[in-house]
Amino acid sequence: MRRTVFNEDHEAFRETLRAFIEAEVVPVYDEWFAAGQAPREFYYKLAELGVFGIRVDEEYGGAGIDSYKFEAVLYEETARAGVTLGGSGVHVLLGLPYIKLLATDEQKKRYLPKFVSGEEMWAIAMTEPGTGSDLAGMKTTAKLSEDGTHYVLNGAKTFITGGVHADRMIVCARTAAPTAEDRRHGISLFVVDTKAEGYSVGRKLDKLGLKTSDTAELAFVDVKVPVEDLLGEENKGFYYLGHNLASERWGIAFGAYAQAKAAIRFAKEYVQQRTVFGQTVASFQNTKFELAACQAEVDAAEAVVDRATEALDAGELTPAEAASAKLFATEVAHRVIDRCLQLHGGYGFMNEYPIARLYADNRVNRIYGGTSEIMKSIIAKDMGL
Repeated sequence: MRRTVFNEDHEAFRETLRAFIEAEVVPVYDEWFAAGQAPREFYYKLAELGVFGIRVDEEYGGAGIDSYKFEAVLYEETARAGVTLGGSGVHVLLGLPYIKLLATDEQKKRYLPKFVSGEEMWAIAMTEPGTGSDLAGMKTTAKLSEDGTHYVLNGAKTFITGGVHADRMIVCARTAAPTAEDRRHGISLFVVDTKAEGYSVGRKLDKLGLKTSDTAELAFVDVKVPVEDLLGEENKGFYYLGHNLASERWGIAFGAYAQAKAAIRFAKEYVQQRTVFGQTVASFQNTKFELAACQAEVDAAEAVVDRATEALDAGELTPAEAASAKLFATEVAHRVIDRCLQLHGGYGFMNEYPIARLYADNRVNRIYGGTSEIMKSIIAKDMGL
């Protein structure tokens, strides 16, 4: 079936991006992998390419294109090359929607030009030790000072992707106690300058996959946050988080699909070249059947994520639809990548082969942005169960 989600502009961007990845990422990716992060200066190159400003209004230095389809192309091209682009995905997919939804005109003038240029990298700090998916259970607090000029932030966060390089961190904190009727009440969002006194980056976490993205623990000890950096209204943070989770889950779903598609490409190339018992691995019936089954699953996932992309661009992607897309695409990717690695035999277990890195990178898709179990709960609730 002919795919209709992309047009000529998207394909032109794809060509530019593919050339950029081949020239600027692939030759040095092993160094990033060993270091456990992409270098900070790389983000300036992405900014020059225009990646950070696609969905930012022109008055702030962006392209003013209100569409996620260019990000979808980015997911496909990075997966195709067997690379990731550090914490840049968090900067755009997670950081930008909160600025666009909640920032005042004055805040946008302060935040967005530096966001687009890469001068300030953004990330978001939700998860805390011991809370996981239970965001309503967060303990980090932000108390308004007596003179009303600033909040005092105290607490800790963990699993914060982009946490090492971030210049601005959207921090979720309690500004009021939960109520008996609603334990989600009382959470607010703050844009915190990571150079502020009392803000510290703890361990850079050693992850199973996504080795080039800097993921860290954070601590806040009496960090002063100006009232001008409250994002949105006080105590409504949980609602804002829920609103933007649909786009986050779309991104995970689309990224997982792109990884599964790339896994088939890697496996096909390998089995056509690898010879055993006097013939290529591709010539065995089992190989053909395995790859054919994988292709059928990826075709189905493509239809699901493309439909979700169109709904997201139209502002119609519901939380349940986003959860369904994430659940389906990540489960498909899990099965497909595992089968494609199996076709590589022992070489599939070696990090020098992209399929091994892809296997490790993919595993977190069923955990972050809400676990598969949380996705099932959301879908079941939407079904009236």
